[in-house]
Amino acid sequence: MKNDEECIKEIRSICGKFGPRGKAGFNRIAPLPPKFNQDEILGILPEDTLKPYDTYEILARITDNSEIDEYKAGYGKSLITAYARIEGWSVGIVANQRSITKTEKGEMQIGGVIYSDSADKAARFIMNCNQRNIPLLFLQDVTGFMVGSKAEHGGIIKDGAKMVNAVANSVVPKITIIMGNSFGAGNYAMCGKAYDPRFIFAYPNAKIAVMGGAQASSVLLDIKVKQMEKKGKHFSDEDKKKLLDEIKNSYEGTSSPLYAAGKLWVDEVIDPRRTREYISMSIQAAENAPIEKKFNVGVIQT
Repeated sequence: MKNDEECIKEIRSICGKFGPRGKAGFNRIAPLPPKFNQDEILGILPEDTLKPYDTYEILARITDNSEIDEYKAGYGKSLITAYARIEGWSVGIVANQRSITKTEKGEMQIGGVIYSDSADKAARFIMNCNQRNIPLLFLQDVTGFMVGSKAEHGGIIKDGAKMVNAVANSVVPKITIIMGNSFGAGNYAMCGKAYDPRFIFAYPNAKIAVMGGAQASSVLLDIKVKQMEKKGKHFSDEDKKKLLDEIKNSYEGTSSPLYAAGKLWVDEVIDPRRTREYISMSIQAAENAPIEKKFNVGVIQT
């Protein structure tokens, strides 16, 4: 073929002669537009990814008729798990809540952090979607799992492992959209690239890294300073600030979605206003290319 266009045309001509194939059988009805304008997503998402926002406001602008059927709404509030429709397609949504929430006991939970109750809820919800052949949509804005002795005594390792296990063993199509932060083990639990989502997209403001830029820069600065002090060199406050800025700028560059796309860690950096369109295209592609696997529900039951 002389060029890509001619090649694509010939491939389509050949594929057009193939016989019909079986479909995955995902549920779809006539789509309804959201009650709220999708363009408003740009105003909801903060420019600074450390600032909180209400994830329900995002869901109201991407789901049909701005409706969700939430699973265990009063439990594990740092993760939103819900059945919904997007462009008519039935989907199971697992999304990080970015605003501060309170447990039934009145304890505060930081937005974007996965707690033990949230991980347990998400694991069971993912299992339900696999049993009912409902595609999964992960909306990532996660800084990681909760740490500390209280979280460990509360079972964060067990419940976190259950969630990661459910994601890893999931056989329905998984579509991941990184809306903001994607740090540490939270990237894995929310179906990052390593857990083989059918499609993974990122918003332009996304940050993908082992940890946040500010924390990582401080840790790396301390290591660098200690290394140099062992060699007899002493740093002034001005030298430390200059070194910190250099580390931070380098870290910020490698955590950008453009860098991730260049490394093929994400399939595309998308306009948030086209979220519904991309989700629909992804499910439609998965519908026409089913993968036959069995979901071992016994793996994560307790």
